[in-house]
Amino acid sequence: MKIHLIQSDLIWEDPAANRKQLEKLIGIPEKGGIIVLPEMFSTGFTMPSDKTIEDMQGPSLSWMKERASQLDCVVTGSLIIEHSGSHRNRMFWVEPDGKTSYYDKRHLFRMAGEDEYFKAGEQRVIVTWKGIKVCLQVCYDLRFPVWSRNEYNQGVYAYDLLIYVANWPEARHHAWQGLLRARAMENIAYCVGVNRTGKDEKGLVYRGGSAFIDPVGIPLYEAGNEEENIEVKMDMDMLRAFRKKFPVGLDADRFSID
Repeated sequence: MKIHLIQSDLIWEDPAANRKQLEKLIGIPEKGGIIVLPEMFSTGFTMPSDKTIEDMQGPSLSWMKERASQLDCVVTGSLIIEHSGSHRNRMFWVEPDGKTSYYDKRHLFRMAGEDEYFKAGEQRVIVTWKGIKVCLQVCYDLRFPVWSRNEYNQGVYAYDLLIYVANWPEARHHAWQGLLRARAMENIAYCVGVNRTGKDEKGLVYRGGSAFIDPVGIPLYEAGNEEENIEVKMDMDMLRAFRKKFPVGLDADRFSID
């Protein structure tokens, strides 16, 4: 399975310009893969306003559907969405045939006031693509391991690939690197983290560092701070073999989330 990590310098609150820029970065990937865009890829990490809010029929989601269909790939990333009278930081998963799933960010970043403007998600979302089970997560979720815990039931893990889309500032880059590796190791799964680059209108600098981590916790690719389309390949045979050799799921603690 080919996965494309699209690391971009986002243009502040300009969805049309960001879509155009991302099209260039995406290019023409191999069919059947997964294209991963950053958190709030159309606006940068900002709060709801007339410039940033879209609905479920808005131009950015329509663009995702067009790209997925034309490229014959899944396209995933998050947008600011108004739905049922509230605002969501919503991560969409759009398949080539138009089938669309979404996950609303559960852990809202209160240090930037995100919790004052958005409604938190309540459901964890796992989707399946070409036999691979994928858990969708957004940025600050990375700091909360219980929410991403890979449940193990009768020899089967809940997911194989964990994807985080983010706007993660340079000041906490060491945490980004360490937590991505930890999530891969503790969940015996591949882990993808896609971050943005550049500097936003608030003066925050983003170092990129998008990464692809194997189930052992080894980074198979870590980006620098430039815009890139990073192509990686997921090896399911390696994952199955490691899980068989190291069946840590048999000893996992059992608990539920309220």
